Amino acid sequence: MMSQIIDDNAELYGIENWGAGYFHINRSGHLTVKPLDGDLREVDLFEVVRDLVDKHRLTTPILLRFPQILGAQVMRLCRAYEAAASECSYTGDHFPVFPIKVNPRREVLTEFLRTGARQNVGLECGSKAELQAALSLEQPPDSLLVCNGFKDEAFLRLAMMGVRAGKRVVVVLEKLNELRMVIRLSEETGIVPLIGLRAKLYSRGSGKWEASGGEAAKFGLTTSEMLECVRMLDEVGLRNSIKLLHFHIGSQITNIKRVKNAMKEAARVYARFRQLKVDIEYLDIGGGLGVDYDGSKTTSEGSINYTIEEFANNVVYAIQSVCDEDNVPHPHIVTESGRVMTAHHAVCVTSVRDEIETFADDTPAVEVDEDDPHVISELKSLLDLINAKNYREYYHDALDDKDDLHTQFNLGLISLEDRAKGEVLFWDICERSSRFASEADLADPEFERLRRSLASKYLCNLSLFRSAPDSWAIGQLFPIMPIHRLNETPTEFTTLVDITCDSDGCVKRFVDQKDVRTALALHKLNKEPYYVAMFLVGAYQEVMGSYHNLFGQTAEAHVVVDADGSCHVTRLHPGSCVEDMLTFARFEPQQCIAGFQRMLDEQVTAGHIDAEAAQEAVDLYTAATKRGTYLE
Repeated sequence: MMSQIIDDNAELYGIENWGAGYFHINRSGHLTVKPLDGDLREVDLFEVVRDLVDKHRLTTPILLRFPQILGAQVMRLCRAYEAAASECSYTGDHFPVFPIKVNPRREVLTEFLRTGARQNVGLECGSKAELQAALSLEQPPDSLLVCNGFKDEAFLRLAMMGVRAGKRVVVVLEKLNELRMVIRLSEETGIVPLIGLRAKLYSRGSGKWEASGGEAAKFGLTTSEMLECVRMLDEVGLRNSIKLLHFHIGSQITNIKRVKNAMKEAARVYARFRQLKVDIEYLDIGGGLGVDYDGSKTTSEGSINYTIEEFANNVVYAIQSVCDEDNVPHPHIVTESGRVMTAHHAVCVTSVRDEIETFADDTPAVEVDEDDPHVISELKSLLDLINAKNYREYYHDALDDKDDLHTQFNLGLISLEDRAKGEVLFWDICERSSRFASEADLADPEFERLRRSLASKYLCNLSLFRSAPDSWAIGQLFPIMPIHRLNETPTEFTTLVDITCDSDGCVKRFVDQKDVRTALALHKLNKEPYYVAMFLVGAYQEVMGSYHNLFGQTAEAHVVVDADGSCHVTRLHPGSCVEDMLTFARFEPQQCIAGFQRMLDEQVTAGHIDAEAAQEAVDLYTAATKRGTYLE
């Protein structure tokens, strides 16, 4: 029986669909992570969180990072391109580069460079700060450092210093003016970086970022501009420095057909440049390889209709076909697939602190007598007589009575107590109507909306704006589920709200294979801590998170599975304290303490409090600056 419940919960939350083989449920009903591809060793998430809370005194939210998953995803990506090249007899190599913008944490970058050394994993940067970070890291000798984005002279000088440091720096041109600066600085310094041309393709991707590609794209050179770049470099004898052709049709491409079209167009552009005797060696296909956030394997906004292997096969085959047709060498393929490399490795765990109910389950039954207003008697009669045959009609009557109730209250015809009675009766009718509709098992939008309005709100100890900003900003779906009690059947339909004072700090849409759910099934709260996790948050969420309400960085732990099957925490970060966030907002903590002290001194002087009480308040205020920003 318990085994069946665990299987049912695995299906309910779709773990096998979006988990990429990394997440499972053990016999204790705890969620586990198997961070090594094909390895049976696993980490019990609930035990890890309990240890962090009990022994290390961390409070939720806690970001759990699994660096071994980073390595596993790199291997999956590289194996996919190696297999595709072998099958197609493709002669070019694969050069993966990781876009720093996806997750700029040093631990993430160094793990990629360490585990991907044999695969020549490189880095991509799009700003001076990212370039500065990249130049400080040791890369494999043959890997690339691709410089994208708009550049000024300071950016280009820094890139040239990277060449001097022995890195294979590729400056990808976005505008003709950038090339003029490169030529001038090369003449001045004698340093010539590898040059890439970013093409503005006609082809576009699909999904939320479709508009980032195509002819109206923000980045890239037109065909005439690329030809002008060749002419300008020819004039100064630097034609042979053009080594890379770059394009990008959008992030999280949902439809593989769009990938095929773009690869054919890009390969044709590459082939034509080779026929013009431009010695391009690398074709950088940008990012776009998506993550199946909802596990549906469709072209919906939260999914993709292909696998990593299918994506790689289509890329290699399309490029090879065009190159063989035009009789030009197969280029080395450069990929910037940051999302798929990082999304799975980070899990945000939070605790549910309380329940916010639409109506209270423990409200005493309403007693109605002959002195009550007619609208109250009418609602009581509807509640007493509602059944599986008349629930739709009686629900509609209750809606009319609720409007009448509030109208009479606003006119001063009924008391506050009468209004309270009427509201309790109305929500009881709604609850019974929803139950009858569920038992009827009919897809009815009206009662789906009712069920959503009746759903409890679970108050989670996190800021959505900090830990999953894309959920708020663009409606990104992330898998969410409890990490324990999975040997119990969840009985509560809920939405999630965070602890910010913003009504947008909520999650009302949840992943599902066939649709988007409007409520999440969770367990009824008891006196024990209840932990819920949000998955696939390793790409973009950390760097794009905001400090809304001055909630700071979350606590963080890096978890590694050992050879003997045990696990240990390799890094531990307690997260931001109040003092950190005051400094961020340009409040000097010591000045804050001094200002508070002055106000208390004035109260002492005025005789409103004594010196001991004032000192106690100052001590409490001072100690509070060292505490975390989330609920404890």
